[in-house]
Amino acid sequence: MPTVMVTGTNRGIGLEFARQYAAAGWKVIATCRHPERADDLKKLAGDVTVQAMDVGDPDSISTARKAIGDTPIDVLINNAGLLGGRVQDFGTTDYDAMAEVLRVNVIGPLAVAEAFVGNLAAGEGKRLATVSSRIGSIAQNSSGHRYIYRPSKAGVNAVMKSVAIDLADQGILVAILHPGHVRTDMGGPKAPVSPEDSVAGMRAVIDGLTPETSGHFFNYDGAGIDW
Repeated sequence: MPTVMVTGTNRGIGLEFARQYAAAGWKVIATCRHPERADDLKKLAGDVTVQAMDVGDPDSISTARKAIGDTPIDVLINNAGLLGGRVQDFGTTDYDAMAEVLRVNVIGPLAVAEAFVGNLAAGEGKRLATVSSRIGSIAQNSSGHRYIYRPSKAGVNAVMKSVAIDLADQGILVAILHPGHVRTDMGGPKAPVSPEDSVAGMRAVIDGLTPETSGHFFNYDGAGIDW
């Protein structure tokens, strides 16, 4: 039975990742900051282990790593992230909020990758995926604004591109993923993409990774995105 570890699984895209992988017969290690509040996660059918982990807290990552031990992980999905507030216009920047978003959205995925690289190397799948956003594309920035969220996603894109290069000799493949504008708490109720379709598409991209496409930036439907 293959194993997937997903961060930020208490709701939205992360919860849907856990649901789909569990339904497909995978062992799921579902991490979130507050398992005691993750009622929907606990209701999932299948082999789902809920593990406390705050990706913005190095001690929490270390504790989770010890709890998981040497369990091989076939797919590791960095999904946890913060938006940083709805108003992110020039001249209104909340710098404390920006620092928190960068800590969670950029440093967190790298810290998780570094902590669990041995588990990934021991797995058969050897796939590391990070949920980013098209908003992090510098080439496609034609609207400005989003001074907190946008640089966090551009930053994690740069981090994961380097990770793909540095882990290639271990056979670990890396995907950087735009989930689409998804109907979640973050995306809003009018977003055009369902969590089900977004996650199914991203799973297909992860499954289809090759050494030649590792480190690329993909839309959830598999189309490439410019940096």
